[in-house]
Amino acid sequence: MSDAPARPDAPLDEAAFTLTIEGAADRYAAAGFPRPTRRLQKYCARGDLDCRKVETSSGEKYLITPESIERHIAYIKETADAAGRGPARPSAAGRMTDLEASSPVKEDAPEPAPARPDAPDFRQRYITHLETENSFLREQNTVLLERVKETNILTGRLQEMLTPLLSPKKEPRTTAAQEEGAGPS
Repeated sequence: MSDAPARPDAPLDEAAFTLTIEGAADRYAAAGFPRPTRRLQKYCARGDLDCRKVETSSGEKYLITPESIERHIAYIKETADAAGRGPARPSAAGRMTDLEASSPVKEDAPEPAPARPDAPDFRQRYITHLETENSFLREQNTVLLERVKETNILTGRLQEMLTPLLSPKKEPRTTAAQEEGAGPS
């Protein structure tokens, strides 16, 4: 495995890492390619931007070189032009404020139209259907309970009939004296 030389354009000076993610987001937006901070963090993590991760009192943050941002914006422009696409759409939050500013005054929702007199009342049909199903299920429940009672009675009678057959027969116990006296005559 060979050691690859460092990139020739990679800055070695720590002072070159001056921009935060928020500053980088401003530069992308000014160039017409707004990016959410999460995507910029991904760019940093996968090496698209020259950056350093530094520890702060509130956690870790990336510091990015302005040159790498300009290089990445140029790359995005080049690939967008090659693909025949224009700049990225503005973020959802930006679109919402634009829509709110340009939208007319909001009106209340219209009242629901009255039902036609000849239209079937679906709610009443549904309620009737549910009541029919409930009465059917109650009848089935009664029938099943009767069958359970019959089964219990039959099982009890079967146990009564089988108990004498399954219990061991008790033979009268004989003592040793009875056995001696009952010898052959």
